[in-house]
Amino acid sequence: MTPTAPLAQLRTRVGEAVFSAVAGRQGPDDRARIVDTPGPRWFDDPSPITIVHADSSMFVGGLRALLLQSLHPLAMAGVAEHSDYRHDPWGRLARTSYFLAATTYGSAPIAEEAVATVRAVHTRVHGVAGDGRPYAASDPHLLRWVHVAEVDSFLRAHRRFGREPLTAEGYDHYVEQMARIGSALGAEELPTTCAELDTAIQGYRPELRSTPAARRAARFLILQPPMPVVARGPYLALAAAAASMLPWWARWPLRLPWLPLTEATAIAALGDAVTRTIRWATTAPPPVLS
Repeated sequence: MTPTAPLAQLRTRVGEAVFSAVAGRQGPDDRARIVDTPGPRWFDDPSPITIVHADSSMFVGGLRALLLQSLHPLAMAGVAEHSDYRHDPWGRLARTSYFLAATTYGSAPIAEEAVATVRAVHTRVHGVAGDGRPYAASDPHLLRWVHVAEVDSFLRAHRRFGREPLTAEGYDHYVEQMARIGSALGAEELPTTCAELDTAIQGYRPELRSTPAARRAARFLILQPPMPVVARGPYLALAAAAASMLPWWARWPLRLPWLPLTEATAIAALGDAVTRTIRWATTAPPPVLS
């Protein structure tokens, strides 16, 4: 056994564990179908969306998106009353990761099928929130909020933790590409530049507030994820990094502390270390030259 063999084995084990957690049991089959099915794609590869969504910074961005999205009472009501995120968080993660992979990398029919599946689910998600207002997951206004919170989170996480941050024009292009997916899901008047994205986020602020459901979701995401003890340290680093990237006005409603010095030093360093480790484990090693 060469000296590098144990390290290579560790890399493989960690990579397989991460992929299994994110993609679920069907992960290998889904990946093969997405990658191997011929035909035109919605997006060129490489392009901003394929670069951002392939990067391990998505782990931080995904957690930040969930925290930020929970601040809209109607969106959170739909999640709390119709989602099994507390009892089957890994299944929900696998479905979300499949949708992102299918629409980003899959052939056009695979992307369209993934969108149709989500839209069908949305038609069944409706009800009345705790404040008496009706909600529906198919509401274009709520879809727009979920979309802009997600795009903003993925973009900011990639800027901070991505292996190779894009140019300003690249991030504008990313926002534009994501708008194609959001529009397909039924959202309307979506931003296509970073400036428009910032304006859209600010436009929702009067509608956002703290709710018991949002605070419970934040506690679950940060402190109570069902996972092996060995994985809790790295996960906590990712969750802390995600929380640290929330805007100041989103912290108190979720009862999250604001620790500027700690966030700029220890939390940023830990988030960077974990995203680098995930990237190392999930990226194929370079070929050995004889």
